[in-house]
Amino acid sequence: MQISGNTVFIPGATSGIGLALAIALRDRGNTVIVGGRRTDLLERIAAEHPGIGTVRIDTADAESIRVAAKQVLTDHPGLNVLVTMAGIMRVEDWHRPESFLASAESVMTTNVLGPIRLIAAFIEHLQAQPDATIMTVSSGLAFAPLKVTPSYNASKAAIHMLSESIRLQLADTGVKVVELEPPSVRTSLLPGQQDNETAMPLDEFVAEVMSLLEARPDATEIQVERVKFLRYGEARGDYDQVVATINDSDPHGK
Repeated sequence: MQISGNTVFIPGATSGIGLALAIALRDRGNTVIVGGRRTDLLERIAAEHPGIGTVRIDTADAESIRVAAKQVLTDHPGLNVLVTMAGIMRVEDWHRPESFLASAESVMTTNVLGPIRLIAAFIEHLQAQPDATIMTVSSGLAFAPLKVTPSYNASKAAIHMLSESIRLQLADTGVKVVELEPPSVRTSLLPGQQDNETAMPLDEFVAEVMSLLEARPDATEIQVERVKFLRYGEARGDYDQVVATINDSDPHGK
């Protein structure tokens, strides 16, 4: 993915990693459109961050994705980058179905069906562009589980394998598939995570991501140093120790 000169749509970017990445990409000379459910947040972003476009979208709703995609492509026919940022994380207790079933269904709808539906809405357009990118967003927890968030872990593992698979299928097109793999970052993904000192500061994370994108435009996985502890535990042969560490020392993952 080239670091500038793109038209980028980031649904799920009204806060956290998504918004910080949107600002960083705008500052590097990209046209950026962010999407989210809450119109008040979208209005605030438009006012506080000139140059960033906004569109209302609920990535858990197939019809909302269809309507938003039509609007984005009408307003920005040069769109060539889709970042499937939207995601939710829930603490679950799998001892009793009433404690996890509704949560698990919601997580899977947002984190797995959402990206699938987004890609479906934009893939034909992206294939018609001379140079296009789909950036998926998995997690370090796709590779080592945090015991209190089973559905989230599974959803991000699914995104990893989806990314690997569609990259193979789209190899005969001009569409690149890049997987962003965050560690725990200081955002509001879980209550209190923004104050978790073991999580990576948001500004540091985004700065490192931008540096990696610039240094390695052909990379298929964007991995800051902090996430490699999780990503490569099995390859290093210390997977059991990685799992024990993130579950014993940090309620939100390493």
